[in-house]
Amino acid sequence: MVEPASCCFLPKKKCEPSAFIIDGCSASIKRIEPTTSKQWFVSVRPLADKGVAAVREGRIRLYPDTWYNTFYAWMDNIRDWCISRQIWWGHRIPAWNCLECGKLIVASEEPTFCTRCGKPYLEQEHDVLDTWFSSALWPFSTLGWPENTQELQTFYPTSVLITSFDILFFWVARMMMMGLHFMDEVPFRDVYLHALVRDKQGKKMSKSTGNVIDPLDMIKQYGTDAFRFTLTAFAAQGREIRMDEERIDGYRRFINKLWNAARFAQMHIKESEPGIVAVADSPADLALPHRWILSRTNATILDVRKALDGYDFNLIASAIYQFTWHEFCDWYVEWIKADLFSDNAAAREQARGVLLCVLEHILKMLHPICPFVTEEIWSQLPGTRGTIMLEPFPEERPLWENAEAEQSMQLLMEVITAIRTIRSEADVHPSAKVQAVLICPDAGKRELLRSFSGSICAMTRAEALEIAESGAVPDDAGHALVCGVEVVVPLKELIDVDAELDKLARERKVLEQDLQRVRGKLGNDNFLSNAPPDVVAKEQAKLEELNARLAKNEESRERLGKGR
Repeated sequence: MVEPASCCFLPKKKCEPSAFIIDGCSASIKRIEPTTSKQWFVSVRPLADKGVAAVREGRIRLYPDTWYNTFYAWMDNIRDWCISRQIWWGHRIPAWNCLECGKLIVASEEPTFCTRCGKPYLEQEHDVLDTWFSSALWPFSTLGWPENTQELQTFYPTSVLITSFDILFFWVARMMMMGLHFMDEVPFRDVYLHALVRDKQGKKMSKSTGNVIDPLDMIKQYGTDAFRFTLTAFAAQGREIRMDEERIDGYRRFINKLWNAARFAQMHIKESEPGIVAVADSPADLALPHRWILSRTNATILDVRKALDGYDFNLIASAIYQFTWHEFCDWYVEWIKADLFSDNAAAREQARGVLLCVLEHILKMLHPICPFVTEEIWSQLPGTRGTIMLEPFPEERPLWENAEAEQSMQLLMEVITAIRTIRSEADVHPSAKVQAVLICPDAGKRELLRSFSGSICAMTRAEALEIAESGAVPDDAGHALVCGVEVVVPLKELIDVDAELDKLARERKVLEQDLQRVRGKLGNDNFLSNAPPDVVAKEQAKLEELNARLAKNEESRERLGKGR
């Protein structure tokens, strides 16, 4: 507890009347005369200096780092701390007054007699300790201190404290001071200061306003995992959380997406042995889609671990969401369906093994955010499995990294997306068969497109796919330029020419706006001199691409205009 040398009394002083109150019983006006009284204080300047030194030396780190200046401002201007409170509940101050001679005794154990006069007439101080004083002792007092217990040796100091920014001074700083004073060691290494939760308009939630969102109601309606994922996705450092029920519903759909993908996977792997994942240990022997998804899995693991190390929880949620929904579910699962139903045993086993391997990694990465659905899916996977909580968190797999596979799959996916987009924007019926022409001057890309022409046709409902080095684009055709490949879909008698021209006009407007923005950057001397070379190079490449797309847009407009 507080040592006597660190405490002092403040004597009573006479104060002038500063306010009036109306007596509710007699309807008379009475003066209020606030007065100072004797209180217990701690001289905290020496303690504060130790806390500041620990932060400046990096022994304690604050996240986000925007709070460092606030912390230093508070600590540098700190005043003596009044730790006594006149309330019913709290830790009583360990001080006793002798009723015989008036001596004040401060001790860790209750005394039985006065050390001055020897009389047993002692009365303990009626004031209790400030709640923040008691809370400041929490990191070590809960572990058996002052005894040197095994728990204290194991768990002090801890690794990270997560709390709200509004008690950085009241609690966090005081835990630092007490830990350094009594334990001669910081109580924690990292402090993550999360934001306040507000409504979707940014207003503070209150009962009187009627904008309170009850977490239990959200959990009942959307599920615990969806609600947890929403809070994680909103937890951007330094920004307040604006809770929006529509976003919770959106992440509920994400949970459903994962659940349905897991059910599909279970249909094909339920009779398999867990050892089928061994195929992922030799990625060079796998087909392109498998090499691609393993490379993307490794990249996602790296992104998630980096975000974890920096307490960027929203980036964790974003990386897992993007990979799971848009790459694993939308592309990989769709791409390998042909292999899973194939008579080719080798292709089937490759697909099953990689599918199970990637699903396991997704569940492990997602488990800290969505513990319930991941535990349930994990328990249904092949083999005898314990709880996923005891599984090691995914680590980097350098063997999976494959930039060439990612680049090749990116080309295939953009071509497929372009054909699908042309069909959709031209309102071609989903069941209608179309023909597509890919004009590609690059021989390597042409060979890749030819080797996957069957998959492209299957995923775009194209009955024929022509791949040429060069060629003219016919009138009344949908057109797109992706990765240096011209995607042409003849749509004669299938499209509304006027509607297509309107679409091209809208696209041209967007392209011109993007061009203006990029030209503005490249024409700015400050940007060119201060930006890293790779950033400038990306902007220059973007300028070339936009110019090419604008030229193709003009060609399409002229071509459709001839066919009217």
